Amino acid sequence: MSQAAAAAPAPIAVELPTLSLREAWPWALFGLLLAVLAMYFVGAEQGATSVFAGNAVHEWVHDARHLLGFPCH
Repeated sequence: MSQAAAAAPAPIAVELPTLSLREAWPWALFGLLLAVLAMYFVGAEQGATSVFAGNAVHEWVHDARHLLGFPCH
C-alpha cells in the first residue's frame, strides 16, 4: 500500500437544506405563471387572440413556435 492511499482525508458530511411546502409554493406558482405566459406568446399570440397589434411578437417567437410544433403559416 502506498503512502498516498493511507493518508486520504475522511469524507466530509454535507447536510442538504430542507425546503418546506410553505416556502416553495410561491416560487412554484411564479414558475407556473411564467410557463403559461411563455406558452401563450409562443402558441397563441396571433390573429383573433392577439394582445399586441402587429406581427412583432409573432416574429420574435417564430422559431420557437416551429420548434415546439405550433403551426403558424
